[in-house]
Amino acid sequence: MRPNMREEHNEFLEIYFLNPSSFEMAGAAWPIRVGHNAAKPHYRIGPRITPYYYLMFVLDGEGTFIQHNRTYPLRRHDMFCLFPQVTHEYYTNPEKPLKKLFVAFDGKGALKLLERAGLSARQPHRPGVLTEEAIGLLWSLTELIGKGETNYTDLERLSAFYRIFDCLSHLASEADHAEAHSASWLHRGKEILSIHYNDGIAIEQVAQYVGVDRTHFSKQFRKTFGLSPVQYIQSLKMKEAKLLLLQTDYKISEIAQSVGYPDVFSFSRAFKKLAGMSPNRYRQGLADGTVAPPTVTDDLASHR
Repeated sequence: MRPNMREEHNEFLEIYFLNPSSFEMAGAAWPIRVGHNAAKPHYRIGPRITPYYYLMFVLDGEGTFIQHNRTYPLRRHDMFCLFPQVTHEYYTNPEKPLKKLFVAFDGKGALKLLERAGLSARQPHRPGVLTEEAIGLLWSLTELIGKGETNYTDLERLSAFYRIFDCLSHLASEADHAEAHSASWLHRGKEILSIHYNDGIAIEQVAQYVGVDRTHFSKQFRKTFGLSPVQYIQSLKMKEAKLLLLQTDYKISEIAQSVGYPDVFSFSRAFKKLAGMSPNRYRQGLADGTVAPPTVTDDLASHR
């Protein structure tokens, strides 16, 4: 047992919380916390979400990891990642308690780092890939952070942090990179649509930006998300329109322009097709209680 581990109700835990410097946060990604734990037989985490990315190294034991409604067995030398704002849970086999190293991190380049390691939201678990070198590098980061702050801590931290991903990138096969790249460009495309849905952006522009042709982009988008890019844009416009009808006294013509329609007629026709009633009837229903208020979804809320 390591000297800095403390006993919790379901585990023995050694954890260090960081205060990233402005220099670290100006970069692509930076560590937020690191640690090590040894599970007790009843150890179970979740279901819950996290605001950060958590990279987990399984040092020993067995367990189960669930994310995106997919279940993965955990074994020695497995690697898995908790993605932010995604419900997850994991628990130990009582007969073979888990021991893990972990690092939580954030930053606009976090997804690209995970891609280098062969991880993605669609492939958050890689079985049996860890080497002693990779594990040793994460231990080194833990030891470094455990020493406390110095004048050069941020540079040392970043150097140690990136060395971990440099090592992991060499463990990822070409197939892993291809899978991660596919998931990455799809989610980049979805993010662009989520940001610019009311700006008149063309699907062909988005496809070109992420580096694929329009047909392939639309086909993979529908396969992954269950609706076409055009339908996705329309759904975002309608969600925004419903919120404006609820929260403002804007005229229908002003709302139409706000969500990217050229005139009231085209907006009203699209709104009625998706909502089953005209914008005026919807607003009246909100006022008299016959229509339920809209729910702000993650896609819309994250870009408002």
